[in-house]
Amino acid sequence: MAITLKDVADTAGVSTSTASRALRGSPLITPETRTAVQSAATSLGYRLNRAASSLRAGRSQLVGLVLNNLVNASFHTIAEIVQKRLADEGYQLILGTTDADPTVERRLLETLGDHGVDGVIVIGTGQNAAVTNRFLEDGMSVVNLIRSSRDSAAPTVLAADRDGAFAAVDHLLSLGHRRIGYIGGPVSTDSGRERFGGYTDALEAAGLSVDPSLVLQGPFTPDFGASAVTTLLDRDTGMTALFAANHESVFGALPVLVSRGVSVPDDLSLICYEDIPWLQMWRPPITVVDNGASELAELAVSLLLQQIKHDHAAPVDRTGRTYRVGAQLIHRASCAPLP
Repeated sequence: MAITLKDVADTAGVSTSTASRALRGSPLITPETRTAVQSAATSLGYRLNRAASSLRAGRSQLVGLVLNNLVNASFHTIAEIVQKRLADEGYQLILGTTDADPTVERRLLETLGDHGVDGVIVIGTGQNAAVTNRFLEDGMSVVNLIRSSRDSAAPTVLAADRDGAFAAVDHLLSLGHRRIGYIGGPVSTDSGRERFGGYTDALEAAGLSVDPSLVLQGPFTPDFGASAVTTLLDRDTGMTALFAANHESVFGALPVLVSRGVSVPDDLSLICYEDIPWLQMWRPPITVVDNGASELAELAVSLLLQQIKHDHAAPVDRTGRTYRVGAQLIHRASCAPLP
C-alpha cells in the first residue's frame, strides 16, 4: 500500500497541512516540527510529489545557477552559499556550467525555462539577455552576477573590480616598483575590462604609461596563465612585480614561477585577484585582492528571493539596476620594496 502524506502527518503527530509545509521547507514551520516530519517521512519511505505540488502552487521550488566554470574559486563559494540559502527557504538548486560558450549557455537557460524553474542566477557571457528578458516577461525571476549584460532588464550584482585593481597596483607602486606586469582576462568581460582599467588608472596616477610588453590578456584558464608568465619572463622587460588579475590563470602561473626558479618576493613581487585558502598556504603567502565572493552571493540570492516571493502590490527590482560589492586588498608576504 502506498504511503500517503496523511500517514506521515499521523506518525509525526501533526496535521496534514503542517506536514506538507514542513516537507516543502516552509519558513513558517519550526525546526523541531520540520525534523519530526522529515524523520517520519524517512522512516515510512515517503517522498513528496514535487511535480504535483508545483502544479497546485504554481511554483516549482527549483532555481537555476548558471556559471562559466568550476575552476574559479569564487564560483565555488557562490554555489555553496546560494545552495544553502535556497535550501533554507525550501528551494532546490540546479547547477549548470557553460565553459563561457554563449550557445551552450542559451541552451541551458532554455532547458531551465522548459522545466519551470522559479528563477535563475546567471554568471554568464552577457550575450543571452533576450532569453532572460523573456523569462522576466513570463514571471520568472532573474539576477545577473559578476558578469553584466547591457541589454538585460534584470538586476546585476558586480564586484568593485576597478577599485580592487587600482589598490593592488597602487600598493606595488608605493613599494617602488615601476615595471609591473599584468595578466588579465579578455576585455569583453566585466572583470577583464575593469581590472585592466584599474591597472591603467593607477599607473597614470603615478605619471606612468602602460607598456604593452608588460601586458597579456586572455581566457580564464590555467593554460593561459602558464603561457603568459612564461612569455613575460622570456621578454627582456625589467619586470619587478606582477599583478595576476585573471584568477583562473593563477593556477598555471604559480607553478611556472616555481619551475623557473623565480623567488617571490625577492625576484618578483606578486599580487593575485580573488582569495582562496591555497594562496594563503603558498610559500610565501600571496597578497590578494578579495572580491567579496560571499557578499556577492548573499546579495544575489537575496535579490532573487525578493523577486520570487514579492507581493505584486509591493515594488520589486526587475530593472537593469547594478549593485556593487567592494573589494579589499589583503596584505601578505609576496610583496617587498624594490631594492
